[in-house]
Amino acid sequence: MTLDLTGITSKAAIHQLFKEKLGFEDWYGANWDAFWDSIVAIVEMPEQLTLTNWQEFAEHCPRDMQILRQVIQDYAVEMAPKRIVLA
Repeated sequence: MTLDLTGITSKAAIHQLFKEKLGFEDWYGANWDAFWDSIVAIVEMPEQLTLTNWQEFAEHCPRDMQILRQVIQDYAVEMAPKRIVLA
């Protein structure tokens, strides 16, 4: 599965995209802890989730991009062979 992050310039927007496209529950908390819980225990994730055009998000939200990169690393360890890729 590929998610295009073009135009995503806020933490709220990226979490809304994840909620809609990955099928998170209505009560999804729109924060990184809730994201982690959702991708490891609540929804069935694809074998590979590819995030494209993420650079604009990284420019506007450098701290959140740093957190997302850490989540991606932790996910690779915890959920192998499933993975999230920045492309």
